[in-house]
Amino acid sequence: MSSTVRRLHIPRLCNEAVDDVVSIAEKATMMTAAAQKLEELFDILRIDHRNDHNMRDTPRRVAKMFVEEILQGRYNAPPEITEFENVDRYDQLIVTGPIEVRSMCAHHLMPIFGQAFIGVLPSPEGKIIGLSKYDRIVNYFSARLQIQEELVNQIGNFIMDTTKPRGLAVKISAVHMCKTHRGVRASSNSRMVNSAYYGEMQRNPDMKNEFLQECLGLDRMRD
Repeated sequence: MSSTVRRLHIPRLCNEAVDDVVSIAEKATMMTAAAQKLEELFDILRIDHRNDHNMRDTPRRVAKMFVEEILQGRYNAPPEITEFENVDRYDQLIVTGPIEVRSMCAHHLMPIFGQAFIGVLPSPEGKIIGLSKYDRIVNYFSARLQIQEELVNQIGNFIMDTTKPRGLAVKISAVHMCKTHRGVRASSNSRMVNSAYYGEMQRNPDMKNEFLQECLGLDRMRD
């Protein structure tokens, strides 16, 4: 067995990236194999994907969707961080959002969708990263099978490790279709909200309150 095939079969947690970036050729092989398994699943469920005009080629489409979209954060490299000199030694709170969250629940393979807000206390001696990078970071960790409790920590830990601000806050508010479309079938307005705080944002209640007030203001502007 080749080293490439062995690497693709190393067990990893569903919301962790694989050890190395997966090449285009490896993704094509993965999609072909996944499509075959989906055909088997449809056969078990008595869905005629060969003759039903609505289902024809669905296994290939779904396999491609999983590899290139839903799980792409597992197979691609993390976003590169563009840094700018903090010339004026700015050290006040920066809040950005709402950032779209599109993920999939690890428990039932149902969509999770909502918004993230990020608050950063830059270090006067450090650097400031490009604003769009926060969106890319959220997208990167959302594009895998997830639970929201771990997603907020993955985003926060990555930003802290790569940019080292004085403080950081990450808040996510999202709808879970595993709750609205199955089981209890809750209202589509039912959301889960959770946050993660780091550094001075964790220690300073006034900073936390300022962040939450800014999130509320940004959310109202969206309405």
